[in-house]
Amino acid sequence: MKMRTHTCGMLRKTMVGEKVTLCGWVDTVRDHGGVIFIDLRDRYGMTQVIFDPADSQEAWTLSQTVRSEYVIQAQGVVEARPGEMANPKLVTGEIEVRCNQIVLLNKSQTPPFPLTDKEAGRVSEDLRLEYRYLDLRRQSMQKNLVLRHKIVQSIRNYLAEQEFADIETPILTKSTPEGARDYLVPSRVMPGNFFALPQAPQQYKQLLMVSGMDRYFQIARCFRDEDLRADRQPEFTQVDMELSFITPEDIYEIVDGLLERVMQAAGHGSIQTPILRITYEEAMNRFGSDKPDMRFGMEITDLSDLFSASGFKVFASVVEKGGVVKAINAKGLGGVPIRVVEDWTALAKEYGMGGMAYIRVQEDGTWKSPITKFFSEAELAGLKERLQVDVGDLILFAADQASIVHPFLGRLRLQAGEMAGAIKEDAFAFVWVTDFPLFEQDAEGHLAAMHHPFTAPHREDREKLDTHPAECRAQAYDIVLNGTELGGGSIRIHDAKTQETMFRALQIPEAEIQSRFGHIIRALSFGAPPHGGLALGLDRLVMLMVGASSIRDVIAFPKTQKAADLMMAAPAPVDEKQLRDVYIKLAIPQHG
Repeated sequence: MKMRTHTCGMLRKTMVGEKVTLCGWVDTVRDHGGVIFIDLRDRYGMTQVIFDPADSQEAWTLSQTVRSEYVIQAQGVVEARPGEMANPKLVTGEIEVRCNQIVLLNKSQTPPFPLTDKEAGRVSEDLRLEYRYLDLRRQSMQKNLVLRHKIVQSIRNYLAEQEFADIETPILTKSTPEGARDYLVPSRVMPGNFFALPQAPQQYKQLLMVSGMDRYFQIARCFRDEDLRADRQPEFTQVDMELSFITPEDIYEIVDGLLERVMQAAGHGSIQTPILRITYEEAMNRFGSDKPDMRFGMEITDLSDLFSASGFKVFASVVEKGGVVKAINAKGLGGVPIRVVEDWTALAKEYGMGGMAYIRVQEDGTWKSPITKFFSEAELAGLKERLQVDVGDLILFAADQASIVHPFLGRLRLQAGEMAGAIKEDAFAFVWVTDFPLFEQDAEGHLAAMHHPFTAPHREDREKLDTHPAECRAQAYDIVLNGTELGGGSIRIHDAKTQETMFRALQIPEAEIQSRFGHIIRALSFGAPPHGGLALGLDRLVMLMVGASSIRDVIAFPKTQKAADLMMAAPAPVDEKQLRDVYIKLAIPQHG
């Protein structure tokens, strides 16, 4: 005999007269003139069940003892609700179940916080994470996890159709520099040696291409010991893929199709493909970011040529020294309070500039600013034309080296766009950013791989890798949605000589190249095919699909921003014997 015949979201008016058995959690209990009404809830929905002493005195008596979050089994007959009593907010709102039997399956203590979406939002996140199993009873959280499941299934189905093979790679692996700290696992059988948890399956998926697997994917668990924020977790999930005998065009086409399938699975309809592509240089020049939010305008405009010989010496001297003068037109923000402009000026100083210039375009059409008196008529006319200036606008200038101006104006653009209400919250704007620099350079001139050290340079830049590596462009690409990087990838280096040259450009000592990367250099010498791939952040993707503000809202059991699991009280001390087994002696005492 089944414990339940239907879920709490299945019953409809067409089932009137059927005998059913439901199981679930008591959401609310109401006594209406001696008749007990219970809203019974499970993952699938909610059904109203009724206990009337006229139907069963025993069941009615027991129903009076139940409280919210008790787990019960209720048996009865489906009835139609009177027309005026129907609840249009519920899919089961046209029916109720008149019960003659109730079984108390389990009692519940009073939850530490309300389990409704509205009230739980006022509770501290730490408390909700401590009792995550209760937090997950909320309807919105369950919807998030179910939608995550649907998205994952759509990804698996799509990639299978594209002839990808789902292959698992090891969790216990070798520590290699990937841009963040590794989580280390001591070996008991090899004293003094450590495994590392993978920051990504990068080398394994390349080795699968060497093996001839041609198309690989994995819903991969990854681990990074880094400072956290709303869209980071120490353990996270990515959609990892790698393909042989391809160009970036193949990646764009496959991922465009994948994202279209995901949008459909999430209930957001289709997207226009092929997805727009812009280069890294264009992204920085127009939006001040390599992950531009394309849902609104307010693009950055280069005015360097306009002010190269200006009477406003601040601008002219910057251009003379090789810098840039750029601006954004914050449409409609001409009337913002002066404190906002002061805050943005302070922000400019945080980025290393002397300040920020601005012009308010007033209601009578006049321009109000302490700098316009230095501008010629031609400069004013040029400003108006290039920035399409209208009444009520606010022109915001930045003048310095491009490496300072771009990130400042990129951040300012987002703040101004939000303040102006220009960002459409329900819009989905994808964009590919391509042709990244191969390297980043620090203040001392040392090079670091912008993506990772296995990224191939542009073919026409290959010779520069030996002579002028900082000028090399990468065959690398990121896919961005609404100003959030969903993922990125590249065409890989597939020959041992180029890979060794790359390591040397990064000034990795020869001994370290062999100890850390000897296996992959050796593999590339055995006929490795041209190959490339991409990894999408699944948690970020789902977060954007459900409209959440944090990836913690789409992960069943996330960590806090201090990388702690409050529910399991982890990390936690271990006993001395466990430490001795792996030959570890602590330099500091453990804290429980």
